[in-house]
Amino acid sequence: MSAQKKRNFQIEAFKHRVVVDPKYAEKTWKILEHAIHEIYNHNASGLSFEELYRNAYNMVLHKFGEKLYSGLVTTMTYHLKEISKSIEAAQGELFLEELNRKWADHNKALQMIRDILMYMDRTFIPSTHKTPVHELGLNLWRDVVVHSSKTQARLLDTLLELVHRERSGEVINRGLMRNIIKMLMDLGSSVYQDDFEKHFLEVSADFYRCESQEFIESCDCGNYLKKAERRLMEEMERVSHYLDARSEAKITNVVEKEMIESHMNRLVHMESSGLVNMLVDDKYDDLGRMYSLFRRVQSGLVIVRDVMTAYIRDTGKQLVTDPERLRDPVDFVQRLLDLKDKYDKVINLAFNNDKTFQNALNSSFEYFINLNARSPEFISLFVDDKLRKGLRGVSEEDVEVVLDKVMMLFRYLQEKDVFEKYYKQHLAKRLLSGKTVSDDAERSLIVKLKTECGYQFTSKLEGMFTDMKTSQDTMHVFYSAVGPQLGDSPTLAVQVLTTGSWPTQPSATCNLPAEILWVCDKFKSYYLGTHTGRRLSWQTNMGTADLKTTFGKGQKHELNVSTYQMCVLMLFNNTDRLTYKEIEQATEIPASDLKRCLQSLACVKGKNVLRKEPMSKDIAEDDAFFFNDKFTSKFFKVKIGTVVAQRESEPENQETRQRVEEDRKPQIEAAIVRIMKSRRVLDHNNIVAEVTKQLQARFLPNPVVIKKRIESLIEREFLERDKTDRKLYRYLA
Repeated sequence: MSAQKKRNFQIEAFKHRVVVDPKYAEKTWKILEHAIHEIYNHNASGLSFEELYRNAYNMVLHKFGEKLYSGLVTTMTYHLKEISKSIEAAQGELFLEELNRKWADHNKALQMIRDILMYMDRTFIPSTHKTPVHELGLNLWRDVVVHSSKTQARLLDTLLELVHRERSGEVINRGLMRNIIKMLMDLGSSVYQDDFEKHFLEVSADFYRCESQEFIESCDCGNYLKKAERRLMEEMERVSHYLDARSEAKITNVVEKEMIESHMNRLVHMESSGLVNMLVDDKYDDLGRMYSLFRRVQSGLVIVRDVMTAYIRDTGKQLVTDPERLRDPVDFVQRLLDLKDKYDKVINLAFNNDKTFQNALNSSFEYFINLNARSPEFISLFVDDKLRKGLRGVSEEDVEVVLDKVMMLFRYLQEKDVFEKYYKQHLAKRLLSGKTVSDDAERSLIVKLKTECGYQFTSKLEGMFTDMKTSQDTMHVFYSAVGPQLGDSPTLAVQVLTTGSWPTQPSATCNLPAEILWVCDKFKSYYLGTHTGRRLSWQTNMGTADLKTTFGKGQKHELNVSTYQMCVLMLFNNTDRLTYKEIEQATEIPASDLKRCLQSLACVKGKNVLRKEPMSKDIAEDDAFFFNDKFTSKFFKVKIGTVVAQRESEPENQETRQRVEEDRKPQIEAAIVRIMKSRRVLDHNNIVAEVTKQLQARFLPNPVVIKKRIESLIEREFLERDKTDRKLYRYLA
């Protein structure tokens, strides 16, 4: 196939010369000028817009665009000057109405003019970089009308006066305000800002500065906050009704600065109505209002948080150091829980569950709970009280709530190992006396402790429960095997306790009655016969007994007593009178325990199964004791000297502290060795920091004690000092 020939097409200019009438431009402009006059005079209905458009089109086409444009500027300026005079002549409230009406008319006229001159707008104006028709109309309105010497200041004053009247409670024409403000915005954001917004904000600042000063002198804190909140809402509403949306942040900032930020400290500390009074009186609405207002200003919430923290710390410090409160450990802990509940509720209802406030509350509690060295003991006593009797008949969910609250206080403790020491003692007494409300509750708390502190913290506690279960099984097998040999001898229930799991008790010997001793020996022979390599030592100070007793006139009672009390009472089977010395010699019970035992048997009203001569509350070594034939009670079963955990005396507390300090030494040493093993070389300050970090979950080690343990490890050649730098330690493999 042959290739097609390529043809080029060219469009040539029209050869015929068009002759234009020399007066064409003038004639055509006169027609257009007349049309513009008619539009402004509201006579546009008789005009042919198609013909006018064609005339304007032809003028631009024939290169008369400049004449058309300059003529438009002159004509519009003339009409706007006339309009400006009309507006200036309007009196009073008619001023804005006239301005609004003329502005609406100008916009309509401008639309018609732009339609007529559309071709000029699309071709001539972009090529000559002139202002488009619509924008030109707005600029001329701005310069001729709005910025006229008589209108500009008057317009601003009128608008500000209307805002002031509205703030004073009057009803104004918001629709008219909206139209005028929109006019300023349509003329350009700079016109709105320079002609109105800037002055509006300045006047508003002065207004709220004066008003806030007036309010602060006459109102209490709660009422002041209500007024500030209402003013803030009013300004937001004002913006939504007739101001530019971008003004909201600016005007609310003015209100916040003048009404809140300027008076923050005075409001918070206001006498008899400030933050502290709101907290004391549980004024959740006022507190919520303070929170929502103060969060709007810089450092507002910091002031609220600091004042609240200082007050809580002060309140808590008074609570934990008040000698009256320390007399009742259960009440002491309950007050702590009530205090925590109170401020949890405040933070939840008023402070929007703000984490920074929650953290401040937690740090406050941690601060004052650890001011009292007996807090771990008291929290354990609180648990003991609840698990003995306080939670009897309470639903499982409520038990969990109480235990969770206990765990919350436990987390604040720096000396968690001290709590563990006391908790173990109290748990042992509950288990051995069978006084626990619920095994499930006991186990639930141990699970919570395990989750919080790890397996090592609770392994011994779990071992105690295992021992109790194993002991039940052992006794069942014992009676199955040896029961027939025992005949009608006393029934024995033995709990075999693993030495490492239970709190160490001083093993005091006691002479058991012969009939009891015989059964005990039987059990011992059986147990050691079935378990090789074990030793049994009787803990008589931890046991209990039920005695069937006959008093005068054949009255019978069942007495629930401790093992020591049983040993004393059984002596009176053979005699009616015994001296203190004789009892001590016969039983060999330690003197302090014996005196407490005799006090509970002879000196407690309603429980005095013995009589003492001479009668007194204290036990002396020359006292004589008699079996009380005249003892009566409306109960068949009588409990005497029940084993209830009591707060320790000061010497006992010191003793427990010393035991805790001793227990801490190997833990500190183990931490030092672990750290040095991994680091090999470390200076003294870093060792102290690392050891504290590792052990703070259980207790806060004393730097002096850490230093002593380092010295001990150096002596035992686990570590050595660097020969050049004495503060540097090296690990010896």
